[in-house]
Parts: sequence; structure tokens; C-alpha cells
Amino acid sequence: MINPIHLKTLLEVVRRGSFAAAAATLGYTASAVSQQMSALERDSGVALFQRSARSVLPTDAAVVMSRHAMKVLTDIDALLAASARTQEGTNQELRLGIFPSLATYALPRLLRNPQWPDLGIALHVSVGEPQQTMSGLRIGGELDLALVYQVGQAGLAWPHTLNRQWIGDDNFRVVLPKNWGIQPGAQVAASQLSDMPWIMHHPGTSDATVIERLFASCNLYPRVAAYSDDFNASLQLASVGLGAALVPDLALTHRPENVVVLDVPEIRLARNIFALVINEKRTARIEVFVDQLASILSELSSTNSLGTGT
Repeated sequence: MINPIHLKTLLEVVRRGSFAAAAATLGYTASAVSQQMSALERDSGVALFQRSARSVLPTDAAVVMSRHAMKVLTDIDALLAASARTQEGTNQELRLGIFPSLATYALPRLLRNPQWPDLGIALHVSVGEPQQTMSGLRIGGELDLALVYQVGQAGLAWPHTLNRQWIGDDNFRVVLPKNWGIQPGAQVAASQLSDMPWIMHHPGTSDATVIERLFASCNLYPRVAAYSDDFNASLQLASVGLGAALVPDLALTHRPENVVVLDVPEIRLARNIFALVINEKRTARIEVFVDQLASILSELSSTNSLGTGT
């Protein structure tokens, strides 16, 4: 019998392109991922990877299986939700802490889904930045589940009493005013942006520190035109020509018309998004909720990435 956990791992290996990258995402060791994939090959009777001394590459069969795995895992989620409703009979209260852009662009999509009422969750939402919601998970706190992000290695630490699940990455893009004349899809190096005005995070914030280090590694020392920790404000300021900005995919869901979004290879940064839940609060319904939100996040990231340069 195929283990659903192994299917989840397969999805990440195919998405990330290597055992090591999947392991870093899922919180496993590379050896553990390798063992899971070997077990999946034995259970399925299909060779999923081409192994050599230097690399491990997914076969066509692995790609096909990953597509089927997504449907299987979705069906399992639905089955768990139905089972939970049968066992509990009433709605489960879920006190959720969530950061603003996820609450603005991802959560409403889940709540608008016609199948949302069938999940049987009575949702209570608190919108705030990660440090704020993290405090609500402490013993006796007002939250059951927190959806938080971490940029680079900065910022957050969580106690062992919490279960942590990675649900996706929110990649940053370079946003330029359209009236600067740089064409959509243009190949731009970081050095070409060094003399331009920028909209930056306020100095001293964790995001600002990570971004400043990234820019310095690219020999990019921006001339600051404005400070803004609000991505919607940054987009609007960029749209009227005040400066360039670094903005994550989620915030680009409803981007202004007068901006150009570029993928600059030297400027690679992402917000890693995690679900943190108190161990004794974990239920099938909460796991289904988190999985469905992760799927929506993946769809939004894919859509916004395809729109880069437009």
C-alpha cells in the first residue's frame, strides 16, 4: 500500500528538483527523503528517479505520478473532513491568526468555495504580523493555529509544543514604474537598478535587514525615496513613479496597471510560510484546512509568476 506521506514528499521533490531541496522544505533530512522515495518505488513498482553519482533526476513516470498524487491527496483530505464531521457531529471552532496579505488574497478564496461549509469549521480570525500571532499560541493564548512567514533565517522561533508545517513560498519580485521605460520581460541585472530610487522597509525591521544584506551581496546600494512596510502602499507609490520596490507574489494579486514586474536573477528572496498549531489542537479538519489553503497559495504563486513582466 502506498503511503500518502510519500506522495506528499514526491510532490515536493518534483517541484523543487532535488532530494535536498525537498528535505529543506519539508523539515526532513535528505537521507529521509531518499528512503521515502525508495519505498514509494518499491510500493508502486515504478522507477521514479534516474540516479547517478552526481544527481538524482525525476523520470517522466515521477512527473505523471505527482499529478495523480495531487488528486489522491485532495480526495484523502475530503475523506478526512467527512470522517471528522461524522465523528464530531458539530462545527469545530478554529481560532486562526493570519498575516495580512494571506488574509487578503488567499483566505477569502477558501471561504468563497462552495464546499467550505462542508468542512465544519467555525472560524474566528485575527489578522496580524507573525510576532503578534505567535504570542497568541502560547499556553492559555487566544489562538489554535497561526499562519506566519519567515524571510531568510531572520525573526521567528517556535516552542516544541507547536507543530510546524511548511505550506508554501511567497517569492519577491522587483516592481518598477512603467513610466521608467523598462519593457516587460526585459533582462535586467541588479547593477542596472543601483542608481534608481527605491521604496524600502523601515530600517531596523527584520525584513529590512534581510533585504539590505541581499542588495549588498549584489552591490546594490539603493537611493531611498520612501520607507513603507505596507506592500499595497509600495505598489501604489511605484505606480506613480516614486521608486522601485521589492514585493512578494501575494501582494501582486491585484497589482496597479502602471507597473512592470520583473524577475531579476540576482535578487532571489522569498517569504517561507508556515502553519503553526498547538499539538493537542491538531485534528483532521485543521489539517484539511491547512492543505486547502496551501493549494490556493500555490495557485496564486503560479498565476503571479506567469504574470511576471506584464
